[in-house]
Amino acid sequence: MSTVAKINDNECSRWQMFFKNIQQDLKLYFFILLLFCIFRIGFIAILHEYINETTTLKDVAIALYYGLRISLKSSGVITLLSFLFCTLLNVVSVNRNLGKIRMYLGSVYISILAVLFNARIPFYEDFHMAFNEFIFNTFNDDVVALGHTLVEQYHLPIRLFCSFLLAMLFCGGLKAVLATRTYPLPKFSRRYTKIAFRTSVLLVIAAFMLFSRFGGSFNYGNSVHWENSAISRDSFLNEAILDDVQALYRAYITYVRLKEGSGLHVQADHIGEYAAHLAGKQLDSKNLNDFLRKRAQGPKIRKPKHIFIIVGESYAGWSVMPKYKDVNIANGLKNIIAQSNAAYTPAFVPNGTGTMEAMNGLITGLAEVNLSPNYQADAYKNIYSTAIAPQMKKLGYKTYLWYGGFSSWQRMKEFSLAQGFDESYASNDMENQSGNAWGSEDKNFFNGIAATFKDDQPSFHIILTTSNHPPYTVNVQGEGFDPTSTFGGIPDKMKSDGEAISKLGHFWYADKSITEFIQTMYQKYPDSIFIITGDHADRFNIEPNPSLAEQYTIPFVMYGQGIYPALLPPNVAGGQLSIMPTLMELIAPKGFEYYSMVDSMTTGSKLGINRDFWVTPDGIGKTGSKTFEKVPWAQESNVEPAIDPIMQDIDAVQAVSWWMIKHGQNIK
Repeated sequence: MSTVAKINDNECSRWQMFFKNIQQDLKLYFFILLLFCIFRIGFIAILHEYINETTTLKDVAIALYYGLRISLKSSGVITLLSFLFCTLLNVVSVNRNLGKIRMYLGSVYISILAVLFNARIPFYEDFHMAFNEFIFNTFNDDVVALGHTLVEQYHLPIRLFCSFLLAMLFCGGLKAVLATRTYPLPKFSRRYTKIAFRTSVLLVIAAFMLFSRFGGSFNYGNSVHWENSAISRDSFLNEAILDDVQALYRAYITYVRLKEGSGLHVQADHIGEYAAHLAGKQLDSKNLNDFLRKRAQGPKIRKPKHIFIIVGESYAGWSVMPKYKDVNIANGLKNIIAQSNAAYTPAFVPNGTGTMEAMNGLITGLAEVNLSPNYQADAYKNIYSTAIAPQMKKLGYKTYLWYGGFSSWQRMKEFSLAQGFDESYASNDMENQSGNAWGSEDKNFFNGIAATFKDDQPSFHIILTTSNHPPYTVNVQGEGFDPTSTFGGIPDKMKSDGEAISKLGHFWYADKSITEFIQTMYQKYPDSIFIITGDHADRFNIEPNPSLAEQYTIPFVMYGQGIYPALLPPNVAGGQLSIMPTLMELIAPKGFEYYSMVDSMTTGSKLGINRDFWVTPDGIGKTGSKTFEKVPWAQESNVEPAIDPIMQDIDAVQAVSWWMIKHGQNIK
């Protein structure tokens, strides 16, 4: 055989192998695409109760269509790896065994998708999202406690077993599909037809890659991606559109953007303008403290000897809304609100969507921008000017932080001390603090605080509870919880749902523990005031499709010596950043200087700020979008607020907070 003939035969052999391999790649691609569709349908079917009542089959069909399009991208991920490590390698080396790599790659991908599918369901039930940036913050959590929660509350072994079964089933399916016949490379007698065919194959492959990359389009302008995929009126279906790969990608990109300060409309070279917006005027200064400085108008009540801020784990605002008056899980707080020495506003939001985000805001006075100040080295060298402890100490209070979990969690003890607290205690610092992997049961925790409380000097306390949190291990019926007391306010199907009843019981137990502690301490130390709020609210809802107010607001209640309802104007709104300036305007002498990002609620604050949403006396909306919902407590005459001024306020607070965490108080 001539050398030319050998080259031609070798070329044909390589093209034959290439043509066979791209068919195998297509089989893998469409099998994975079908798997995404099956998991999407399964997700909708399993959690169908979250579908809005006004949603139609047409809406579901549209969501499935857009989900199919966005999953073209996710299917392309594994197909590209197969193309690179199987198909193209066979062009270099004609080796039939390289096809096994495709099966291995596909099997690993399927196994990951099976695990994600089983993880996505409880994640959505808790957070109403198919994965978000919160999962990356869990790496800072207590690993042992997290493991206990995954096993006890989320049934990790069962979910892993189900994932294993799904993986085995679909891996077997993939193997069968890849074993089906492939078609040989067509033979052409003329050289130009052979070249034309092979050129066409390469062009089709390139077009197919482009089509998959842009989610069923050939350009970015018409593509479907996670940022523009929320096309449904139903928020649940919008989450269903994203497959698990896209949901994780969204979570990661959001996490990175927030970590870097991008995605927050922060322009680093305009920090001075943001600061001037907060101050309400331009100042000739490069020190942010000059823009954040406020002077108290004068005390509105007699200065109390003791101040307690109690942050209830998952203490959600919906529990005291009139709509849920028959649920009976927050009767203690409702009774306090009804007292003549209490003031309450429902228009109140947490600093973020997690416990540490709330605590970072309370401790530092800075907005949540996902920079985790509790892990920033500079936060252990310098105290933020907006931090609450040193400002309370200037008023003569000794400052304490009490945490019902373990002191190592999120560096809580070390961080609070670094930010000016005189003393910081956790459940492991107290005796007889039985509980679970996350910490002490609330009753024991409060008893421990009461037993060690000192009345020898004025004191300021922040207290964070833990019991209303997975894995929900408190014997709530042994503590007196009667499940039937909630039956008048919950859906019939929930009455036989043991897990849901347990969550309601733990909410009841947390409320009972908090309010009993308040009454005990107030009776012993009447020269005290109490502020009651929550860390976040989106852990549990009775409604499958709660309103934004029901899902995200938390209570804000002031109670005790000198407090009266009119201290908070009727049309007022705030967030956890509002607590410190509100305290200052309650008790600080006239002219007292303090530093704060936002205004006091006693002076008529109209906005509560959170990283992801905001609240006004009229409504609640999502940051960065036109989403707005009227709140249950709004007056009928109220109109939708202007979004642009609200976003300007939010951008300014977030930008200055971001700068202070990243660069300190000096404007460069």
